[in-house]
Amino acid sequence: MLLTVQAVAKAHDGTVHVAVEKLAFTPAEIEVGVGETIEWTNRDPFAHTATVKGGWEVLIPPGKSATHVVAPGDTVDYFCRWHPNMKGRIKVIA
Repeated sequence: MLLTVQAVAKAHDGTVHVAVEKLAFTPAEIEVGVGETIEWTNRDPFAHTATVKGGWEVLIPPGKSATHVVAPGDTVDYFCRWHPNMKGRIKVIA
């Protein structure tokens, strides 16, 4: 029997942290409340983005962090514009 475990990160102290490393967002799925902050930390030697199709985009320079404050309606899937196989999901909770 094969069991699959998927971790979902939740915000603590108003911020949820996402590592950007080896062409992946870790964790890939996060839960945050409206007004909380998502902080992506890029550990790769090249830039990435957190891009929502038809919505917002956050540029994450190499070796740096970038943030986004969650707004109502931000339950979305996102990806890196330059590396489209990098995908994540943001779920807004009450």
